Order: sequence, then C-alpha cells, then structure tokens
Amino acid sequence: MPLTNTQKAEVVGRFQRSVQDTGSPEVQIALLSERINGLTTHFTTHKSDHASRRGLLKMVAQRRKLLDYLKAVAPERYTKVVADLGLRR
Repeated sequence: MPLTNTQKAEVVGRFQRSVQDTGSPEVQIALLSERINGLTTHFTTHKSDHASRRGLLKMVAQRRKLLDYLKAVAPERYTKVVADLGLRR
C-alpha cells in the first residue's frame, strides 16, 4: 500500500510549485490522496482490516486539516487542488 518512489515522484511532479518543492500543502494533499485511494481499494477485499482502517481515518483527518489550512491561506490554490484531485468539497 505504500507508494513507490516512481509513483511519489510523479505525484510530486504534478503538484509542486517549484523545482525544489516537496512539502507544500498541495503536494502533501496529493500524496495523502494517493495513499487514501490505495487503501480504499484494499478495503474492498479486506473488510475486517480494522488496524489499517484506523490509519485511513488518520490520513483523511490529516488531509482535511491541510485542505482547511490551504483554504484559509490561499483560496485559489485550494480550488485548483480540489478540482485536480476530484475531491468532493
């Protein structure tokens, strides 16, 4: 379920704001979204995996906090990230 280095580099490349950017809220939100999507497919086959479900809920909460922060600081970047990732907001 963890992202491979190539998957992570691809996501960072799509959402980074500059060449050296790896920690902006946009990149963090995109990486969390990829991990959440991977776990969501995992739960279709492993319905009783409650330990991973707890981790999923923590990731969703972290993404929620980052989205709230981005919305407060830079609303135009927030709308772009939500549109690019296809999140319901």
